[in-house]
Amino acid sequence: METAVYNLEGKKVDTVELPADIFGLEVNRDLVHQALTVQLANRRRVIAHTKDRSEVRGGGHKPWRQKGTGRARHGSIRSPLWRGGGITFGPTKERKYYKALPKKMRQAALRQVLSAKVADEKFFVVEGFPAESKTKAYGRFFASLPAGSSRLVVVPTGAHEVIRAVRNLPKTKAIGVGSLNVVDLLRFAAVVVPRQSIETLAVTYGAKSAKAKTINKK
Repeated sequence: METAVYNLEGKKVDTVELPADIFGLEVNRDLVHQALTVQLANRRRVIAHTKDRSEVRGGGHKPWRQKGTGRARHGSIRSPLWRGGGITFGPTKERKYYKALPKKMRQAALRQVLSAKVADEKFFVVEGFPAESKTKAYGRFFASLPAGSSRLVVVPTGAHEVIRAVRNLPKTKAIGVGSLNVVDLLRFAAVVVPRQSIETLAVTYGAKSAKAKTINKK
C-alpha cells in the first residue's frame, strides 16, 4: 500500500510504500481499548492517602478507666469512632494500579492504531523537517500540511532539536520513533512521520521482526 509524501511546502511530491503488516490491518477495538487502559493505569500516580488509627498522632493512653464511669469503653482517642481519629477503609498510598499486558498484544494494538490512522487519511509522510530548528519555522511547516491542528510528530532517534522546536506548539507533541504508544496515537488526530523513519517503524514494530527476535532469543 502507498501513501503520499509531502515536501516542506505541504505539496505532494512522491509516494512511499507502507508495510502492510503495520499499516494494513483490521482494528480490534477490544484489544486497543485493553492496551489503552493498561497504559493509563500504569501511568497513574497514587496521591490520596488517609491515616488509619495507627498513623494518627496521639491516643497512646486509655482515655478513662474501663469500669465505674458509666461511659462506653474506649482504649484510644484515635479510634475511628472519635473526632480526629483514624479513617476506616480510606485511600492509602499502598494501592497498586499496575496491569500487565504481553508485548505481542501491546505491539499488535499499536499496529492496529497506525492502520486506523492510514485508513482515516490521518497519517502524513514528509520528506524531512525544516533546517531551521525554530518553533516558528515548524509552525509554518505544519500549517502547510492538511493534518489539522492536533498532530503527533514522530522523529528519528536523537533528534532533540526537533523535539525542542515542537514542544511549544499547541496540540503538538514530538516523540521518538522507538517510543510510540497507543495513548499518544489516540490522543492526537494526525501523525506526521519523516520518510526516513518508515523503515525504522517497519523494523521496530513489524510483526515479522517480532517473530525474528523471538527466534533469535531461543
